[in-house]
Amino acid sequence: MIRICSTEDVPKGTVVSADVDGTKIAVVHAEDGTFHAVYDECSHAAVALSEGEVDGCTLECWLHGSRFDLRTGEPTGLPATEPVPVYPVEVRDGEIYLPVGDDGRPMPSNGVTR
Repeated sequence: MIRICSTEDVPKGTVVSADVDGTKIAVVHAEDGTFHAVYDECSHAAVALSEGEVDGCTLECWLHGSRFDLRTGEPTGLPATEPVPVYPVEVRDGEIYLPVGDDGRPMPSNGVTR
């Protein structure tokens, strides 16, 4: 497990960007109070999802409006048709952690890699 940030660093409805051993991660505090982590790059236009908008349990890309389900990484709005990797999040004592493999990189929970 690797510590990403404090829960206080990610107010509800916002996103922060993190780099975990070269993997760009968008950490999201969804409007329902849950925390999620997705690969910080839109599968359609290769721009940072961390600059997008949180809506419920989705993250919308700022460039073309593609939307991604934070739980599955699946696109819920065009023009994206490919999912983004999602990563399991663990919250302990007000800190957000992601599991990492032996190589130090985060391990997607949906099997999608980039």
